[in-house]
Order: sequence, then structure tokens, then C-alpha cells
Amino acid sequence: MIFNKVLSFFHRTRKTDVVKVFSFTAMSTLVKMLTSLISVKVVAVIIGPAGIALLGQLNNFSSIIMTVACGGINNGVTKYVAEYNKSDDKIRKFLSTALKITIVCSFFCGVLMIILHKWLSEIIMLNSGYGYVFIIFGIALFLYSLNMLLSSILNGFKEFKRYVSVNIAGSILGLIFTLIFVYTLGLKGALISAVTFQSIMFFVTLWMIRKLPWVNISYFKEKFDRDIAQKYFKYTLMTFVTAATVPVAQLLLRRNVISNISITEAGWWEAMNRISGMYLMVITSSFGVYYLPKLSEIKDNFQLRQEIFKAYKIIIPMISIGFLLIYLLRVFIIKILFSADFLPMTDLFIWQLIGDFFKIMSWLLAFLMVAKTMTKIYITTEILFSGLMVGLGFWFVKLNGIVGLTQSYAINYFLYSIYMIIIFRKLLFKL
Repeated sequence: MIFNKVLSFFHRTRKTDVVKVFSFTAMSTLVKMLTSLISVKVVAVIIGPAGIALLGQLNNFSSIIMTVACGGINNGVTKYVAEYNKSDDKIRKFLSTALKITIVCSFFCGVLMIILHKWLSEIIMLNSGYGYVFIIFGIALFLYSLNMLLSSILNGFKEFKRYVSVNIAGSILGLIFTLIFVYTLGLKGALISAVTFQSIMFFVTLWMIRKLPWVNISYFKEKFDRDIAQKYFKYTLMTFVTAATVPVAQLLLRRNVISNISITEAGWWEAMNRISGMYLMVITSSFGVYYLPKLSEIKDNFQLRQEIFKAYKIIIPMISIGFLLIYLLRVFIIKILFSADFLPMTDLFIWQLIGDFFKIMSWLLAFLMVAKTMTKIYITTEILFSGLMVGLGFWFVKLNGIVGLTQSYAINYFLYSIYMIIIFRKLLFKL
């Protein structure tokens, strides 16, 4: 009887749009996971926990500066392309304005990073000897920004096959870059590859989408439109707040661990984040492709409610089973991905998995804030819970050491989920 119900559940969900997208992006996700597994293993063995911690510092900074260099408009580009894809004139105006914003922001950020390379090395890497990384990053930043713009447009037009193909190519290129640089230059190579491969990916993306109608200079030649820029600015605010809160929170927490415990334990925490990022990628890759364009299109609250509940019915059983398996296999996962030096991080898994469960639950609602341009609520939420994360993290580290970081993470996202339910209570419960 139970077996029949399980079969019936899978038969019903197999035909839903969410599962179709999951299936469609499965190959991309699989390739990205495999390349990430190989990359993480090689990097961990060669540079060890201390190197992983420094790479984590650079990755957090990279996510901030890359967001600023793109003007923070990529989600807005995806939304408005999806919303106005049937109006050629509007699309041209949106794309032209987006390109001009991207060029100005990426040029400014690149130049500033080159000028401040020594200071950035001391602040971010806690050592003045890594200035060369920020010079290289500043030079490569322009092409990275253009690549992100192309990907956002591709997503907005729902060119899922090409979008997935581009992601697969990016994963493979990233792995090749990492292996070559790490094997030849060690930690130095790991840092350089982290800030360059996305820029090279611009040429690959451009070649792969060259036959699409909008990949034409005429779509980007319209004058700068202030009204459209104001619409993008709302997304810039939301994106900048995210860029200035979540990565900064991680930077502060990692610095606290390095200063007050050890860089090795900071490396364990970064390794836990890497594992978390890999399995969350299965969810986020499909959400990013499916939900933002989908929710942007839906205008009726009843349809929105149906879409959200449909996703919950599918996602909850899937991640519950998946997270249970990850916890049971945690020692095996650490040995496969890292080395014996990372085995003490087994204690971090239970709290990280709990936090990630509530994180995914909250994402299904948080996507609405982006899709419906709920700027004020989004900004307030990001600042509030990033600040709470830092406060809880510092407190719990004093109480329980490195385990306290994952405990604060779980508590933070549990509270975040409750907050999302409160915000969208009328939509969810028809009040």
C-alpha cells in the first residue's frame, strides 16, 4: 500500500513543470557537481585547510565585487526580458540600458581594484603578499560582467537548452583552469584561477549563443533610458544589499575563527560550506532557471499559491531523503572530497543540514520578493538576518567553538523561514 502511494507520488510529480526543469537541468547539475568534486579534492589535498580558508576569503570578496561590477541588475534583466519578451522594441531598450550600466560599473570596479590592490590584500587575505590577485581580477572583471549579462538575458528568454549548455561548458572550463593552475602554482594558482576563468567563459558563451536573434549589435544600440534604469535600480538595491551582507557576514565570521581559534578550523568550516554549496546547487540551478521567470509572469495570487505549494510538495520529500543520506555518509563524503585533515568537521554536518533545510524552505517564498520587486521588504530582511547571523555566530563560537557557527546558521534560517511565512501569510493562507 505504502509502495503504491510512493509510486503514485513520483508518477504525479514527474509531469509537473518543476520536475521537468529539474530533469532538464540534471545533466548540467551533474557535470557541475562532478567538476566541483574533482576541483575541491585536488585543491584540498594540495593547499590543505589553511589554503581552503584563504580561498574562501577570496571567494566571498569575489561575490561582492562581481555583483557590484554587474550593476546588480542581472535578476532585473531576467525578470524584464521574461516579462516583455514579446515586445521587440521594449527588449531592445532594456538590453541597451543594461549593457551601458554593466560597462560603466565593471570599468569603475576594475580600475578601483587595481589601484587598491595592496590594501585589499591586507584586508581580505590578511597578508599584503596577494596584491597580484586583485590586479589580475581587476583586469578580468569587465569580461566576467559581460558574461553574466549574457547569461541573464538567456535565462529571461527561457532558452533552457542553451542556458544548460553554457553552464556545462562553464563547469568544464572552470575545472580545467583550476587543475592547471593549482598543479603548476599551488595556492597561488588556486587564487588566480578563481578570479579568471569566468572571464574566459565570456567568449565561450558568446560563441554558443551567436545564432540567437538578439545576439546582434542592433539590440544594444538604443539610448540610455532613465525610466528603465530606475526599474533596474530597484534590483540594484536588492542585489547590492545581498552582496554587502551575506558574503561580508561570512568574511567577518571566518576572520573571527582565524583570529580566536585557528585557520585550520576556519578551513573546516569553509569545507562544510563547499559541501553545502554542492548539494544546494541541485536546488538553486533549477530554481534560478525556472522560478524567477515563472513567478515574474504570474499575476494572479491563486496561481502563485498553487505554484508555491506544488513546489513544497515536491521539494520537501526529496531533500529530506537526500539530507538523511548525506548525514549518514558524512565520513565517506569527507574522505572522498577532502583528506584525513578534514575529518574533525563531521560534527558540523547535523547543524548545517538543518540550516540548509530551512534555507531551501524559505527560498521558495523569498524568490517572490525578487520576482515582484518587493525592494523595501527584501532589503530589510537581508540586513536583519545577516546581522543576526553575525551576532549569533560570534556568540555561539564563544560557547561551542567552530560547531557554534553551524548552530547559529541553523537558528538563523529557521527564524528566516518563520519571517517569510509571516510576510506572505495572506498569500499562503488566504487571510
